[in-house]
Amino acid sequence: MKVGFIGLGQMGAPMAAHLAGEGLAVYDARAEAMAPLVKAGARAARSVADAAAHADLVSVMVRDDEQVNEVGAEVLASARPGTVLAIHSTIRAKTAEDLATRARRYEIEVVDAPVSGGFMGASAGSLAVMVGGTDEAFERCREPFGAWAGLVLHMGPVGAGTRTKLARNLLHFVAFTAAAEAQRLAEASGVSLRKLGRVVRHTDAVTGGAGSIMLRPTTAPMTPDDDLYAILSHTRDLGEKDLALALELADELGVDAPLARIALGRFGAGLGLTEGNGDG
Repeated sequence: MKVGFIGLGQMGAPMAAHLAGEGLAVYDARAEAMAPLVKAGARAARSVADAAAHADLVSVMVRDDEQVNEVGAEVLASARPGTVLAIHSTIRAKTAEDLATRARRYEIEVVDAPVSGGFMGASAGSLAVMVGGTDEAFERCREPFGAWAGLVLHMGPVGAGTRTKLARNLLHFVAFTAAAEAQRLAEASGVSLRKLGRVVRHTDAVTGGAGSIMLRPTTAPMTPDDDLYAILSHTRDLGEKDLALALELADELGVDAPLARIALGRFGAGLGLTEGNGDG
């Protein structure tokens, strides 16, 4: 499959590097961004249109919705019928859906295929990619995406990939805020923040972190005969006990811990359990 890759920034460049060879054409407004890939065997395209004109798959990794619309319009004007246009940027789902609607007039398929795993995952070829699009378009993308991704999932129609990414990143960045709260408590307690960080990274690698509870197909309340009921009930009891202890310590030290208070009140319900010891 001939691939045109547009946007060679921190994520795009290492992703494209896993595809480097005579079947790859790359384009970036900065000539210096293309140079390492050309050295690895890719062709430097003269423009977006040039990158798209002979490609079976056009991958786009640019900054935002405005750039996606701009580049997408150029791709639609130059790509051949049957081409798949993959948007890897994190954008609004509606942007991808509207682009897919316009693309149908050109007999071009759009997939929204945002990625997760950061620069490290892009460099290692171990990203997760969440794909929204038709079954046919997904099958055509699966192999080239697999060159730079360790997990390639079809999430549903166009827009589903983006909605998945936004939910994933909500967890990611709320967790960063919770990490800041935990660091304030640790610092006030005289605990080394660097060593706390080592403990968190080590244990999350063992347990799976927040993703370890994401096992159910629904957020509706569980019934006692559910196979996970006993496990998550135990998790609730431990979590509520430990959150209460952390809040007790925070109160003693005068540390504001609003996320922990919210978590205690909502912990059991978030696990699908209707009863608990929290405030909610």
